[in-house]
Parts: sequence; structure tokens; C-alpha cells
Amino acid sequence: MEQVQELLHFLEQSPTAFHAVQNLKTALEEAGFEQLYRNQPWSLQLGKKYFVTRNDSSIIAFVLPNKQPSGVMISASHSDSPTFKLKPQPELINNGYLKLNVEPYGGMLMRPWFDRPLSIAGRLILKNTQADGVQFDTVLVNLDEDLLMLPSLAIHMDREANTTQSLNAQVDLCPTIGQKEDAGKLMARIAKAAGVDVQQIIAHDLFLYQRVKPTVWGLEKQFMSAPRFDDLECAYAGMYSLMHSTPTSAISMVAVFDNEETGSLTKQGADSTLLQDVLSKISESLALDYQALIANSFMISADNAHALHPNHPEKADPTHRPVMNGGIVIKYNANQHYTTDAVSAAIFKDLCSQAHVQWQEFTNRSDMRGGSTLGNLSASHVSLNSVDIGLAQLAMHSCYETAGTKDFRALTEVLKVYFTRCLYDLGNGSWQLL
Repeated sequence: MEQVQELLHFLEQSPTAFHAVQNLKTALEEAGFEQLYRNQPWSLQLGKKYFVTRNDSSIIAFVLPNKQPSGVMISASHSDSPTFKLKPQPELINNGYLKLNVEPYGGMLMRPWFDRPLSIAGRLILKNTQADGVQFDTVLVNLDEDLLMLPSLAIHMDREANTTQSLNAQVDLCPTIGQKEDAGKLMARIAKAAGVDVQQIIAHDLFLYQRVKPTVWGLEKQFMSAPRFDDLECAYAGMYSLMHSTPTSAISMVAVFDNEETGSLTKQGADSTLLQDVLSKISESLALDYQALIANSFMISADNAHALHPNHPEKADPTHRPVMNGGIVIKYNANQHYTTDAVSAAIFKDLCSQAHVQWQEFTNRSDMRGGSTLGNLSASHVSLNSVDIGLAQLAMHSCYETAGTKDFRALTEVLKVYFTRCLYDLGNGSWQLL
């Protein structure tokens, strides 16, 4: 249970992708990892541990074996979650109230955001004029207080609220933060929380987050609820396992990308050159054959999966019905929206057996369109065997999600085994996992 509490603390302290990466970075530095920078040469040493960030919202960490590596064993997840982003000029006066002009980020369940305390977090860009030019600095900010709310319209004024109500993002989803006389106070409050002069703030990436604390519940404490399980649960499991395992012949690597919820089409997303750039720099520094290295590599694309819903079993496939605490979910899609194929599924099932962990399988109903994730986007830049997996959860893309406590521990056990293995492509349809 201590490991679960550490996860829940991490989720609570990571209201945005920027905070999540900063918290992971701090943990890596405390574990002896050295930060690298892509605009500098890399002089890597075998047996050492490193990490690199991009945009302060994506991070890749890796551990080199004590001998020349044969391949790379990668676990990939994402740092972002559906939320609301503040527009550049966010204050909005309406009917005597001060509201915030926001827009949805990602494909979200909107109704759970109503009638619960919210706050603001993200990053500020400060402009500092120097003698030799202008410098732009990043400062993270978290107001860390019950600050605003999305109030529901009373049932007396909307008799269809429980049946056919739809939400308009511009009308219904602008939260209230004060009254009209409070206009102009927001940025000053944000600057104070960040410890900076408001005049220095030239731009911002600020998001809403809900304030209900994570909790463990159920008759046997087998469930846990928190914000951002999708996908910080897998990101944290990857980093935790990386820091608690030692590679033998392959490089152990965890990649946490931003902007998966909006399609990964950014410089820090899975559909960027980030992973390829890092692998190329490693190959160059260690004088490795890049193509041979990739041929003997594997990726676990770890992004949470839908659990069978207790009230809506009709929404699940007839023969693939994963449940929370039933084991790690292997995800399949005939049109390759997931990367899993027979080869990668067989390899991952064997890893689960080695770790003495259960696995289960997920596909969508054939008459329902499913989502996709980061594995196939990343593989379009770095071609390697990959499996899509996740942990079963309910209320995906809500601001407060539910997962199983046993599954989180199961994933860390599998990944700790995975990071000590290496994969060899023997050719002619054969692979060896050692």
C-alpha cells in the first residue's frame, strides 16, 4: 500500500504535464541520473544513468548497461490529461460575475467538472532584458487553493438536465472565479503564487485542475480514485521501475511524451522526432550501429485501458472484458490503432509469466470506434516491435478516475523484469528474449 500512496501523492502534486515532468526529473536526479541537453555533445559512459527533457513537458530517461548495449527496452507513456486551458486573455465579465474564458484540452468528460473546487496551474514565461539581449525564462506555478468553480444550472431551471442536456463549451464551461469588481486581479494573484513580478509575465500555458484529493476505497481497499490516472499512472510506474532495476545487455529507457490527448502533433509529442533524436545521440556517443540497435529493441506503449463497466456491460466486447485488479491489459485493434501483433503479444505475455503477473486482453466492440495512443505514432519514426498495454480503469477522461490498486503493483513488477531483459531478432520470424 505504501507504493500506491506514493503514486497518489505524485498524482496530487502533478496538476499539469509541466509539474509531472518536474517531479519525475527531481526523482531521477535524487536517484543519480544526469541531465543531458540536445544542443550539446553527449559523452555517455556505460553503467551510467541519464535523462533529457523537451518543452519541460516530455522526458526520456535511460540506463546504460555495463557493456556495449545490444538493443533498447523502452516503456512509453504520456504526461498530459484532458482539462481546460486558459485563453491568453482569460478574464470574462458576465452578469455581475468574473469568469474565466477557457477551452477544452483533449477529449474530456465535461459533466464531472461541475460543482467541485478547481484551481489553476501551469507555466509562465518571463521576459528579462539583458545587456546582450532578451532572455525568456520558465517558471512553474500552482495556485494550490480552492479558487473557482463550474456551477450547475439548478434542476428547477433545466428539467431535462438528467436526460437530454448537452453542453456548449463557450456558454456552459466558463468557470466563475469572482465578481465583476475583481476584474484585473487574476494575473497579480498568479504572479504572487509564482513569486515573480506580474510585469515580467509575457505569456503563459495555464490549465484548470480539480481539487478533490485522491483516495483508496472498497471493502478491501482494492480501488483507488484520483485525477490523471490516464496516463500518469503508467508514466510513474515506468520511472519507478527504471529506478529499481539494473539492465544487463540492453539500454533500459522510459519515454514520457506530452500532447497525446490532442494527437501528439507537437515537437514534444510521440509523433515528433524526440525518441529518434535521443536514440541517434546515444548511438553516436557509443559508436553503435543504429539500425542494428533498433532491430534488437522493443517498446511497451503503456496507456490505460477501459475496464468492464459495472452498470454497462453491453459496451464491452463479448469475449474481451478486462476488469480492475484482473491483471495488465493487452490492447488489440485490427486496424493497428494499437501496435500489438502476435509477436509483441507473445513477448509481453512471457514477461508477465516471468514476473508472476496476470494479464487480460481488450478489444473494442466491432461496431464501436475506439481510440488510439502513442505507440503507433512513435513507431512511425522508430520502427521496432511494440505492444500496447494499460491498466484497467473506469471513467477515463473524467477529472476523477478510478483504477485498481493491485494492477499498479503488477505493472511495476513486469517492468522491473522487462528492464533486465534484452531482445534479439534472429531473422526468419524468430526472436529470442534473454
